[in-house]
Amino acid sequence: MLPTWSLAIVGAIAAICVAVFVRGLLRIVGMTRMGTSAPDRLTPVGPRLWRVVKETLSHEQFKHRPWVRAAHWVVMLSFPILAFTLITAFFQLADPGWTMPVLGDFAPWGWLVEAFAWAGLIGGIHLTLVRTRTGRRGEPTDVLETGDGFPTTSRFFGSVNWQARYVEFTIVGVVACVIIIRGADYAYLGGDVIDFPLTFWIGSLMGGLSQAALGWIITIVSALKLAMSLAWLVVIGLVPSMGVAWHRFLALVNVYAQTNADGGPALGPLPDLYVDGTPLRMDSVEDLDEDATLGISTVSDISWKGLLDTATCTECGRCQDLCPAWNSAKPLSPKLLVTTVRDHAFASAPFAKAAASLEDVHSGDLLGALLDADAIGEHIERTPDAPLMPNVVTPDVLWGCTMCGACVDQCPVDIEHLDLIIGLRRNQVLMESAFPAELGKMFTGMENKGNPWGLNPRKRLDWAKGLDFEVPQVGVDVESAADVDYLFWVGCAGAFDDRAKKTSAAVAELLHTAGVSFAVLGDGESCTGDPARRAGNEVLFQMLAEQNIETLNEVGATKIVVSCAHCFNTIAKEYPQLGGHYTVLHHTQLLNRLVRDGRLTPVPPSEEERKTITYHDPCFLGRHNNIYSPPRELLGDVREMELTRERAMCCGAGGAHAFFEDKNGEPISAMRTRQAMATGAEVIATACPFCTTMLNDGVRGEGADIEVKDVSLLLLEGVRRGQES
Repeated sequence: MLPTWSLAIVGAIAAICVAVFVRGLLRIVGMTRMGTSAPDRLTPVGPRLWRVVKETLSHEQFKHRPWVRAAHWVVMLSFPILAFTLITAFFQLADPGWTMPVLGDFAPWGWLVEAFAWAGLIGGIHLTLVRTRTGRRGEPTDVLETGDGFPTTSRFFGSVNWQARYVEFTIVGVVACVIIIRGADYAYLGGDVIDFPLTFWIGSLMGGLSQAALGWIITIVSALKLAMSLAWLVVIGLVPSMGVAWHRFLALVNVYAQTNADGGPALGPLPDLYVDGTPLRMDSVEDLDEDATLGISTVSDISWKGLLDTATCTECGRCQDLCPAWNSAKPLSPKLLVTTVRDHAFASAPFAKAAASLEDVHSGDLLGALLDADAIGEHIERTPDAPLMPNVVTPDVLWGCTMCGACVDQCPVDIEHLDLIIGLRRNQVLMESAFPAELGKMFTGMENKGNPWGLNPRKRLDWAKGLDFEVPQVGVDVESAADVDYLFWVGCAGAFDDRAKKTSAAVAELLHTAGVSFAVLGDGESCTGDPARRAGNEVLFQMLAEQNIETLNEVGATKIVVSCAHCFNTIAKEYPQLGGHYTVLHHTQLLNRLVRDGRLTPVPPSEEERKTITYHDPCFLGRHNNIYSPPRELLGDVREMELTRERAMCCGAGGAHAFFEDKNGEPISAMRTRQAMATGAEVIATACPFCTTMLNDGVRGEGADIEVKDVSLLLLEGVRRGQES
């Protein structure tokens, strides 16, 4: 046992360790303060606090990983619960029999400590084994084929291994010390089994030792426990970029400040483009300052929430696990993008502080300069405004993203990867005119002809020529959209793409058969602007969107049905940002309602004609808008792919990828096609024209004997069978 005066030395050491930890925390705060404002991230307080409590206690973001979820949950809760045992360990250095007042003699508290110590030990070992096992699954250039035909690599590739191992060692080591001390306490104090229900047997093994020996065991293990805990504070204080450790503190703030106060992921609509804290609108473009920055050029252009995202990253790789770009051997890893920007931000923060101090000196604020004085010196000539593109983030990484949202949906700490990517794209397109060459043609076509292919808008009604009934056009056949049940928004693909034209005709015929009145805009319709916005051309998007909103309002449109998942997301979720509010249904939703109401009666094929069907979830219908059931209810018996619903993999068309070729790695469409083929299905059902196109390309590339059809075409076949019977 140590002399009592030694506690003062240990206390002083502990104070220094805490000071190092606080210094690290302040460095994180300083890094995030470099960022711009993030409006509406702190209110409403009540729902946000409830979301933090709910998400923390439920661990609902640990999707499809029940054992990891359970292990992380007990490890997380063991941290605050077992923190109280540090107080006991401190005083047991001098007095092995010391117990905490009140709690020390409260048996249920001892039960709780033992339960979480054992659970934390088991959970920590399990998480260590998960990292070890998963980490052996290959390098990014070593694409492995699974039984389902899609490639996979370790989600821990690129993570800083020693940091994770150190955290795991600390967790296991500290809880092991708690267990040993509890067992020794049982023997030293002569306690009852009821007070030490899970550790008495350890104490029984020490029964032959003297009281002095037991005291030294308690003292030594307590010292070891304190040493590991204090060393952990020092290590993470010295390495503020150590997200695998800091996330236990920062995740609470990050969850609180997420985009949606109700806890919904940052999917669906993209965020506004802010300039000096105000959303950019077309009527204010001309008033922008000449030196205004659009999008993200440097780390100081990222919002404080975006910088907090980077500091919170645990490097677990769940975002990378389902990323179609990463899994098709492209350079983009959402995890590595975030951690690379994080490291650059921490490297830039001291220079930003030095620059701020100089501004204080020049403005006469000497107190501010003194507070920042430690950053001034050899760094005085350095600047934090080094562009992120192309040295920190390469073009291949930036343009590899399909905006599918799998990274955002899977992240357990609510990091919003897409906000960072779209901010960088906006800057590259609007400020630097740096983007894939094919997008230039797409932008021109959308601006001049109202569609990404630059085709004649007068051909927007050609898809209806083969129908045996007239498709009414607003302003020609009907005066107002209010005179019909729905305005049918055909979309650019539905009007110009040969495969998608069949879907448009099928939807029209089904609505006509069900007695649903509808009308179209014809050449009054223009591209919604989705490809432009996802490619970063926010100005072009808003130009098209405002034009469409004006048209929709003029014709009195209130209820709209669309057959394109991208059009659906844009009109339903993004037009409200610009004042366009409508009731929008995807065609699978409306058709499913008509079947349920008995207005459409499909008849299944005979056994001889029946084909096995698998369904591909479009990202902008499923993951971005949580519409999974209507298409499946229409299809009936579906043979699901391994990756389905919210875990479904992108077809490769999103983020304007339908209009430019990513030559890195293998085509995402081919990878998704192999996943469909692995089910043994004869038909791939889709619910988006771009998915249909990409999967058709994948089928052709794989030389597969499998059809790709929109859900509406399969439904129409069934309805026609019913009419013929």
